[in-house]
Amino acid sequence: MTHTQTPATLSAPRLPQAIGNGISALASAHLQVDISPYPSMEEGDLIELFWNNCFAASRKVTACRIGTCTHLCVPQSFVQDGPARVHYQVLQIGHGPMRSAVTLVRVKTSYPGGQPSPRLNPEGDTENQNLAPVNLPETIRRHGVNSSQVRRGIPLTIEPYLNMSTGDAITLRWGDVRLDLPRIQANSVGLAVQVWVPPHVIVEAGDDCRLEVTYCILDRVGNNSRWAPARTLRIAACTPPRPASPAPGYQPRRFGSPCEPG
Repeated sequence: MTHTQTPATLSAPRLPQAIGNGISALASAHLQVDISPYPSMEEGDLIELFWNNCFAASRKVTACRIGTCTHLCVPQSFVQDGPARVHYQVLQIGHGPMRSAVTLVRVKTSYPGGQPSPRLNPEGDTENQNLAPVNLPETIRRHGVNSSQVRRGIPLTIEPYLNMSTGDAITLRWGDVRLDLPRIQANSVGLAVQVWVPPHVIVEAGDDCRLEVTYCILDRVGNNSRWAPARTLRIAACTPPRPASPAPGYQPRRFGSPCEPG
């Protein structure tokens, strides 16, 4: 005789590749869902995974997997841009299905600035040709930066880019020094980003007859724009008496891996 039971609430599934409850383009291609061991786990149990209430994958529990985490893969065709609800159910012989709590995630597969092109810059990193180079005053672009301008700092502009979103983190690279800018706010989406490069950053990077200035963007789910085409400048007489203190919100550091989170 088959017995039924009131559906029990199991723990919600976990998505280890999610960043801040968001799924990036890279994660969407091989998305894994982890299901923790549950009470009365038995050999022969059938675990069924649902994505937005549509069946996505299943796995039977074998004797050697009792008490361990179950890993399921979501077909890429399911992982579309927008919010998603992920849950699973467990079917046991002689019992009704036990349903899990729901995990809410948001999928964003659009890269900041659009899909990076395969072209490499001299450092061997992929450039995103869809991003505009930084915009600098014409005098500086023509003649470079002198000691007087170093003492004042340098203004520049980053033009609005494709798929600009709230929470985007922009990293400016001035020579081999990085400057992490404040994250994009909702009221700034679609607007140019005004940046003031402080004297201490210019001094730290030093004099250079061909200093490269570029930037990259990391969105809130981890999509990486790669570097924009670089603007080349001549920097001379980088020796002001005492450079000004760092501007609030800006975090300079030596250049490391591209666009890693600040």
